[in-house]
Amino acid sequence: MKVLFIGGTGTISTAISKALAQRGDELYLINRGNRNAILPDNVHFITVDVNDEEEVKEKIKGMEFDVVCDFIGFVPEQLERDYRLFNGKTKQFMYISSASAYNKLPSDHVITEGTSLANPYWEYSRNKIRCEEFLMKKYRKEGFPVTIIRPSHTYDERSVPLGVHGPKGSWQVVKRIMEDKPVIIHGDGTSLWTITFNEDFAKGFIGLMGNPRAIGEVFQITSDVSLTWNQIYETIARVLGKTLKPYYVSSRFLADISDYDYEGSLIGDKSNSVIFDNSKLKRAVPGFCCTIRPEEGIRRTIEYCLAHEECQVEDPEFDAWCDKVIASLEGLKKDFN
Repeated sequence: MKVLFIGGTGTISTAISKALAQRGDELYLINRGNRNAILPDNVHFITVDVNDEEEVKEKIKGMEFDVVCDFIGFVPEQLERDYRLFNGKTKQFMYISSASAYNKLPSDHVITEGTSLANPYWEYSRNKIRCEEFLMKKYRKEGFPVTIIRPSHTYDERSVPLGVHGPKGSWQVVKRIMEDKPVIIHGDGTSLWTITFNEDFAKGFIGLMGNPRAIGEVFQITSDVSLTWNQIYETIARVLGKTLKPYYVSSRFLADISDYDYEGSLIGDKSNSVIFDNSKLKRAVPGFCCTIRPEEGIRRTIEYCLAHEECQVEDPEFDAWCDKVIASLEGLKKDFN
């Protein structure tokens, strides 16, 4: 297939790009070129700021594609640009939305593609919903060949999957575990969550590419394994050879006291117990199965981060914030004793 990705080197898309390059697809990436060196030599790079619509139009002049996918579209204006650029130039337009768009708080813990969309807690999710609405309107009215994908918590070897972390990523929490410091876990750690390694996500995504059953449809792609947040954090500690020291704090309290966007990422996403039903995906892509279990994915991620200093981005401000939250709550306990 002749494929064009907008992005192509992010957490979700890197595994897809590598898999397509390995099987010999004609793959083009539109991006700024910051991480292109990680991909094989047979990938074609169109180095341009995708927001410069006129330059993009000039660089793809005369080109047509079997599949185009936007991995980095967050607001409707970006999808409107994509429509102008690729309407009539692709047989399928795939859009990466988000499972955080599903109704919060959920009325049912089992999530299907038919679950209603509404998230009053996170603007990111509301924008994703607006993007979906624009694309589906173009499909219904004009036949624009759209396929919408809703990933949930997809991770790769560069970032450990966590619920509570600072703006610089997961490493500071890993460091706290290594230093035998208490680690903040939202709620009581018993809510269910699903994490999906990007190589497994890629299998489902590639199965939908060029798939006639995918046109005009929405699919979620996740693992079928649900874990409690306690199990996720305990697995991280076990891989590190440490004993987890959890410190449980209400998600609502964290959202109220923090400048970090825990209103969206926790109340609007990770604090909700959900189980994803991937039946629709499996009907469209027979044989789809995630084979990298959370224990294996976390082990691979920890080992990679420990071996690559560029992944070890410290966040002393977040570290101090954790200490302050814990000390404050411990002090409050003493006031009642």
